[in-house]
Formats: sequence, C-alpha cells, structure tokens
Amino acid sequence: MLSIIRPTLILDEERVRENIERMARKAKHNAIGFRPHFKTHQSAEIGGWFRDYGVKKITVSSLQMACYFAESGWDDITIAFPVNVCELDQMQNLASTVRLNLLVSSSETADILARDIKTDSGIFIEIDTGYKRSGIDINDMASLEKILVRLGKNKHLHFEGFLTHTGQTYLAAVPDQIRSISTETFAQLTKLKEYFHSAYPHAIVSVGDTPGCSVMDNFTGIDEIRPGNFVFYDLMQLQLGACRP
Repeated sequence: MLSIIRPTLILDEERVRENIERMARKAKHNAIGFRPHFKTHQSAEIGGWFRDYGVKKITVSSLQMACYFAESGWDDITIAFPVNVCELDQMQNLASTVRLNLLVSSSETADILARDIKTDSGIFIEIDTGYKRSGIDINDMASLEKILVRLGKNKHLHFEGFLTHTGQTYLAAVPDQIRSISTETFAQLTKLKEYFHSAYPHAIVSVGDTPGCSVMDNFTGIDEIRPGNFVFYDLMQLQLGACRP
C-alpha cells in the first residue's frame, strides 16, 4: 500500500468474481438472460472474468464502449442509451461485425433509423416505468404502436423488445421498498409484453438496476436482467441494502 502515490483502483478479484457468479447463478435459476452492464468497470480484463461464468451477451452505455468491447471479442452487445443519430455510420460499421442492439426512445429517432439504417440491427424500445428520466411511458400504447409501425418500414431493423431501467429503486429507504418497486415494474412489463404478444411474439422485456436485481429472487415475467454496479457494489448499494460488507 505504501507504494501507491496517486489515486489507484485496487480490486479484490475473489470478491468481484463472487459478485459475478452470484448474479449469473440467480439468472440461471430463474431461466432468464443475463446481459450485464459493463459501464461500471469498463475493463476488457474484468470483462473476461464474466466469460468464466457463462456470460456471452453484454450491455454498454455508448458506441465507443461497444467498439472497445467488440475489440475484446464480445459479439452480442446492447447499447442501453438512446441512439445518437449523429453516429449512425459508425453504428452500422459495428453492426456489420457484431450483433448490435440499439435503443429507441422517440418516434423521431425511429423515423431516422427507418430511413437511414442499411445494416441489420436489433432494436429495443426504452420504457419509462416510473423513473421519469427517459423513455416512453409504459401506459402510452399509442406512442409505442407508432414507433413499432415506423420501425417496421425497414427490413434491417429487428424489434427485440422493451427495455427499462428501474432507477427509482435507488430512492428506496429499505430493501422491502426495492422489492415492492421491482414487483410492480415486473407486473407492468408483463402486461406490456402480453399486449403486444400477438403481433410480436418473440419480443422480450429487459430490466436493469442493481438494487432490484440484487434483492429480488423471483423474476416471473422478465426475460433478461442487465445490472452493472453489482460487479463492485459501493456505499450507496450498502445503504440501500443491496449488498453486505
């Protein structure tokens, strides 16, 4: 420790691996997909540890991050951040080499993608389930249907499902409140998927927040989880009751 003379990241690899294994085991037990968010560690080396626990699909928060991890051999990537239409050329270049999922949160973006995308790309629609940060309100069926119609005009756009970040769990005071928020979100998403099932039978619902994914044991109705902070956890997660010292 005395040799450290500047801010330096020090990791307990054993504990990090335990965190990864625990979440991977939870996803497997619930028979759901595990697409961890790599924005927390942003490290090719740590990303490699996930492979040891069967992880093959990942989430990132920017095109640059997607390119970085693609260079490390990851070939199924979701960019869980609304599409930046100024980056379409670079996105299409990446989509020609990996399975790339993009996030749409407005009909205007859907119009641009439908007009300009010429490389096969997966599309998730971002859903607001109460956090009020971004996405289409989960009860706004008219807007969702409008976006789906517009996406359907381009054969290269493949609708994958609905994606949400249940960020309101970070406002919870106790773990039981996290469970309550998550349970309500799962129920809402299940109804949403059922509403569109006849037209889009293969659409999935994907959730991503470390507090909810950490304290919940039953993920009925959910197809995929995307937690990120869990790989390290932090003082906020400890205060929320999402982890233990």
